[in-house]
Order: sequence, then C-alpha cells, then structure tokens
Amino acid sequence: MAAAVSLGACAGSRPPGDLGGNEGRTVYLDGLRPDGRPPYGATPQRGAVDSVSYWDGSAASGPPSIRINLRDQKARFYKGDTLVGVSQISSGRESHPTPAGQYTILQKNADHVSNLYGVWKTADGTVINDDVDIRKQPTPPPGARFEGAPMPNFMRLTNTGVGMHAGYLPGFPASHGCIRMPEFMSQHFFDNVSLGTPVTVE
Repeated sequence: MAAAVSLGACAGSRPPGDLGGNEGRTVYLDGLRPDGRPPYGATPQRGAVDSVSYWDGSAASGPPSIRINLRDQKARFYKGDTLVGVSQISSGRESHPTPAGQYTILQKNADHVSNLYGVWKTADGTVINDDVDIRKQPTPPPGARFEGAPMPNFMRLTNTGVGMHAGYLPGFPASHGCIRMPEFMSQHFFDNVSLGTPVTVE
C-alpha cells in the first residue's frame, strides 16, 4: 500500500503562510489511486516527491494565463502579472513530445476520458493490456473491450487531443503529449481558467 503525504507548512518549501491550497487534505502526490495502485499505463512504483506545487490565488485578480516550461517541468498560473500557482508536471515523452507554441483553452471537461489511449479489459474487469493506443490496436482481443484512460479536469489545448489534466507524475516527461499535474493542482487550474484563457508552452 503506497503511503499518502499530508501537506503542511515546511520551512523553505512554500511561500510564507501558504499551504498549497491543500490545508488538511491528504494528497497522493504521484497520482496513485487511493488503494495505492498506479493509474492505467503507469509502472507500479512511486513517483517523485512533489516539492514545488502550490496555489495562492484567492486574493489575486486579473485575467488568467498559464506558462508551461517543458525544460523544468513546471506550469505557472498567473492572474494579471501576479504568479499565483506553480505545478509540477509530466509532459510528453520523447516519442510523443508536447508541442511548444501559443494556445488557448478550447474545452473544459472535469470527467474527460481518452478515446485514443487506455486498456483492454475482459468482461470480468481484468486488465490484459494497460498501454493501448487504439489507432495502432483497433481490434480488441477476443472477449476484451477498450476502456479509455481517465483524464480528470481536462483542459484542451489542441484539436489533436493535447491538454492539461490530473495524472501520474513519475518525475520526468512520460505522457502521450498531454501535460499531467497533481490532482489538487489540476483542480485549481481547472477552476480558474475559462475558454479562451491563453497558454504558452515553451
């Protein structure tokens, strides 16, 4: 069973007085399910400890914008010129890189499920392949069905399916092109963007 981490104020780890918008809640920093299992498509090991993510946006005002830095694997949220949150991320791996560029939020879907990536499951729910790309494997094995990967708090950036969402954070770029975040950070970002919010990926 994977251990959970309760966030608290630690010297040097957060701005003074900031608890990351996560006071009193337990957070699975690497995206593990509450029973300790990794999400579909993830290797069964703990992800990196998240020592950078925080949110302090309740008192700030101004139009929202997001800057995603692929090199340092961080997403920064601004209200006007004020930085109000930083999130650790996992962007696209080498074979599926996250495209750099200027984007806007095209869609918000709190309960998004991928129609491209997921798992093959048998009728009794047994996962027989946990890394399916439906474009490469369009026909399920006999007796199996496709189940798309959950992408909570999905914020679409491109018409080809790239977006930001809650997901597994192994400590390095590992996605199929999306920008994964810890669940509590994806919730803050999701709640504070609108359709048309500008996003820079660099």
